[in-house]
Amino acid sequence: MAKAREPSGRQLKVRVKTARRRKASSTRWLERQLNDPYVAKARAEGYRARSAYKLIEMDDRYHLLRPGDRVVDLGAAPGGWSEVAAERVRSTAVDPHVVAIDYLEMAPLEGVIVLQKDFLDEDAPEAIRAALGGHAADVVMSDMAAPTTGHRQTDHIRTTMLGEVAADFAASVLKPGGHFVAKVFQGGAGADLLSALKRDFAAVHHVKPPASRAGSVELYLVAKGFRGNGSG
Repeated sequence: MAKAREPSGRQLKVRVKTARRRKASSTRWLERQLNDPYVAKARAEGYRARSAYKLIEMDDRYHLLRPGDRVVDLGAAPGGWSEVAAERVRSTAVDPHVVAIDYLEMAPLEGVIVLQKDFLDEDAPEAIRAALGGHAADVVMSDMAAPTTGHRQTDHIRTTMLGEVAADFAASVLKPGGHFVAKVFQGGAGADLLSALKRDFAAVHHVKPPASRAGSVELYLVAKGFRGNGSG
């Protein structure tokens, strides 16, 4: 697949009137969606969500996904990242190499094993391992974020906690040399999470891909080169 390019070209801005029963915040969200070039690009190129381009841009830069890799996508719905992963690792319905998990319902994707389950459930890690068929993972990726409360520090702490749980899981299923990608919020990862990743991986990067909205507080951690379970 050709590298993703930032959408360009002049576009007419769409303004949305506030309907009687629509909240102002909903109107702002709708207006942002209608004017977002990545939303239009996702529709034109057949991706489920604009988030697909965040992973495409990170993969183009850091070379995370290779043909034949086995991938776990945590918090996968609606499936934009799983869709990109399946394409890039050449996963098929006959030989699926991508496992996606989310408590939200997610429409099937060719080459993707979909588990409708909360990743924080006690039996979720074992269900993912079973779906991998006994194979270690080459990539674990997480676009999970805790539901926002409107309190920035609280939201940051809760999403960092999800990142820590995802990192712990990644350390239990990744093969040596594997990679981990996870969402954090501005302010970066918590000290404990960052220390663990620097201990367990050869390189750790904070990344804000171009497809991430300029006003968004999200960042991504890209950890490359898992040292193996005996590294710590």
